[in-house]
Amino acid sequence: MPTIALCAAAVQAIRITTRLKKETFFDEAITGFVVEAQPSGSATYALRYKNQYNRQCQYKIANVADISFAEAKKEAIRVKARVSIGEDPVKKRQADRRIPTVQELSKRYLAFVKANKKSHDIDERYLRLHLLPRFGKLHLDQLKQDDIVEWLTLKVKDGYKQATVNRWQVILGYMMRLAKQWGIPGAETNPLEGVRQKDANNRIERFLDAAETKRLKQAVEESPNPMLRYIVALLLLTGCRKRELLDAKWNEINIDRKVWRIPTTKTGKPRHVPLSDDAIAVLEQVPRFEKCDFIVPNPKTLKPFQSFYNSWDSARRAADLPDVRVHDLRHSAASNLVNSGQSLYVVAKVLGHTQTRTTERYAHLDANVLLNAVNAASKATGTTWE
Repeated sequence: MPTIALCAAAVQAIRITTRLKKETFFDEAITGFVVEAQPSGSATYALRYKNQYNRQCQYKIANVADISFAEAKKEAIRVKARVSIGEDPVKKRQADRRIPTVQELSKRYLAFVKANKKSHDIDERYLRLHLLPRFGKLHLDQLKQDDIVEWLTLKVKDGYKQATVNRWQVILGYMMRLAKQWGIPGAETNPLEGVRQKDANNRIERFLDAAETKRLKQAVEESPNPMLRYIVALLLLTGCRKRELLDAKWNEINIDRKVWRIPTTKTGKPRHVPLSDDAIAVLEQVPRFEKCDFIVPNPKTLKPFQSFYNSWDSARRAADLPDVRVHDLRHSAASNLVNSGQSLYVVAKVLGHTQTRTTERYAHLDANVLLNAVNAASKATGTTWE
């Protein structure tokens, strides 16, 4: 193999020389720095070296037509320095090429959440409409914390609610956490690890008081939807999520033990909901339909309601409660538990929360409960301070 003093002029001469087979020209100054010339007239800068197993490797720098000789020489020196400290540039490049894009990772992620997460449709929509248009083409190792946080902040300024933007942050962070668990190249570092979500000040806390509950009860009993009275009553008495009740089946209810086993919850795990005497009484009044396993089905289809919004909206307006949402029945159930003296731990178990921190937003304490608490504390001192 010819060894020459490679320079810009020498490389140009190599390129214009006609040849019948591939030739390799080694630089006299930088060991391993070569130019490979093809009969077609193309030529390539490369660096040859031996890896940790003493095997010869060749790292392609670039085509001669794409960069200058000075740039190629500078890159050859940089790559050679990496080899001298034990790195294998070829192996690193191969690994980098296996790093998927966020778009590619999202396919595996969605397949996973569809099998393990009830709200997978929300994840799919947020990915498709927001996250992938911004980050989809980036490889996992190209995701930078500053870029993501800046984008999330700008989205709030653009008018998106903080709670919605927080959900995007959760999805992207969860994707990266799963990618690391799956051993996917490029996911060794999660750019969102340790990034706290900003407080969502747009949370709407609405709780029904006793008078409002009575008005709502009367309105749902007068609804043309015969199942609405049972749906509202059970949501308020159990604190369950709407979809959990609509999909519930009779074989999940154990009247003797007064417990309802929900096989798949929002977290993908089963949970047991205690049934009060009132909840049992309501269940005993619910009409049963022949060859129908569901507790509160649509009487016309004998399938779970996909939505009962129209009948709900009419009932809440008839009760003069136009701002009350179906989910507020869950809020109210939690509030009633707390106001009856139950601890946040107990409330969390009833609602199916894995952390009491999640339950705190439901813990609307009545003023009388707080007064009773401080009065009990003052009596515990055993001294009258009048």
